[in-house]
Amino acid sequence: MSDRSLPLEGITVLDLGQVYQGPYAGFLLAMAGARVIKIEPPKGEILRTRGPSLPFAMLNSCKECVTLNLKEHRGVEMLLGLAEHAEVMLVNFSPEVPARLGIDYESVSAVNPSIVYAHATAFGLDAEGSVPGMDITVQAHTGAMAVTGHPDSPPVKAGVAFVDFIGGTHLYGAITTALFERERTGRGRSVEVTMADASYMTLTTCLSAWYQTGESPRTGNAHPAGTIAPYDVFACADGWFAIIVISDKQWKSLVDAMDQPQLATDPRFVTNADRAAHTSELNGVITSWASGFSREDITEVLRAAHVPVAAVRDVNEVVRDEPSIARRSIQWIDHPELGEVPLPHSPIRWHGSELLELDPSHPIGWDNGSVYGDLLGLSTSELESLSDSGVI
Repeated sequence: MSDRSLPLEGITVLDLGQVYQGPYAGFLLAMAGARVIKIEPPKGEILRTRGPSLPFAMLNSCKECVTLNLKEHRGVEMLLGLAEHAEVMLVNFSPEVPARLGIDYESVSAVNPSIVYAHATAFGLDAEGSVPGMDITVQAHTGAMAVTGHPDSPPVKAGVAFVDFIGGTHLYGAITTALFERERTGRGRSVEVTMADASYMTLTTCLSAWYQTGESPRTGNAHPAGTIAPYDVFACADGWFAIIVISDKQWKSLVDAMDQPQLATDPRFVTNADRAAHTSELNGVITSWASGFSREDITEVLRAAHVPVAAVRDVNEVVRDEPSIARRSIQWIDHPELGEVPLPHSPIRWHGSELLELDPSHPIGWDNGSVYGDLLGLSTSELESLSDSGVI
C-alpha cells in the first residue's frame, strides 16, 4: 500500500539557493515532502537571467517562488519574519554575504532558535578572503581536473558538474541529520558543507595510485591506478562501450562470451596482475573482437554473461531511456515556459508513499501573494506597495 505521508511533510524550508548546489538540496527536500519556498532577487536568481532555462526547471520543481530584495531593510525584515515559520533555511552565497545582509545564522536564530541553518560554500566559511568558487574552479582546486584526460593532454574538467551536485547532496544529508537532532532535542543548529570537502572522496582510486607511486597521472579511460584490466572504453561497429572486469570469474565469463576461451589460460592474461601488465595487448584483442558487433549486441551478450558493461550513450538517448521513464525518474513534462522537456524526479524512493507529482517551476514571484499573505499576513494593498518600492 502507498498510504504513508512523505517523510518531510510539515517541514517548511526557505531556499535561498542559487545555480546548482543549493537549489539541488532544496529540490531533494521538496521531493521528500517539504514545503520549499524559493526566495529570489526581484529579477530572479542567476539561472533565470539567461531566459527560460532547462537547468532552472530541473532544479526547482515543486517549489513556491517568491521575490525579495535583501538589500532593502524591509526585505530583510520580511525574511526574518518568514524564518519564524520555517524549520530550515539554506543558502549558498559567498561566505561573507549573509552577515553583510543581516541574514546569517546569528540573526536568523535570534528570531527562531530551533531553525536549521544550512550554508553551502566552495571552500568553507573560514576560507581566507571568503573565496568564491564554482564547479570548474573546485575541480581544479581539488585535483579532479589534474587526473582527468589522457596522459599527453592538458588537464580536462569533467563533462558534468559533479562537484555542484555532490555538494548539494551532502547539504541535503546535513539538513536532514540536523532535523533529526532537532526532533529529539528541540534545538536547531548551523550546518555547513563545502564542495571541496565533499569532492575529496571522489579521488579514492587516484589516491591509491598516489599512495603506491607518489603520483596519480591522467590515464584517459583506463583505471586510474592501473591495477584493473580490462577497464576501458572500446570502439565497436556503431559506437563505443565500456567494460570493467574485477575478478577472475568475470574474466572467464568475458572470454567465453567472446567465444575465445583460450584467452583464459593465456599467460599474459591469467590473473588480474597479468592483464594489468599487458593492458595494451588485451585492449587490442577486445577491440578486434568488438569491431564486428553493434553496441546493442555487445551489451546484450555481456550482460547475459554477468560482465559489467554499458553502451556509451549520448544525451538524446539518456533522456528517452524507457526504464528511467517507466520508473518516473525522468518525466517528460509540458512546461509552461519551455514546452515538452525531460525533468528529473528525486533519485530517492520512499517505499509506502506515493511519488510526489512534479509541479513545474513557477515564474518569478508567482507565489508572492500566497506566501506573504499566508505567513506574514500581508494584504493585497501592502503587497502592491512592496512591489512599487522594489522590495518584491
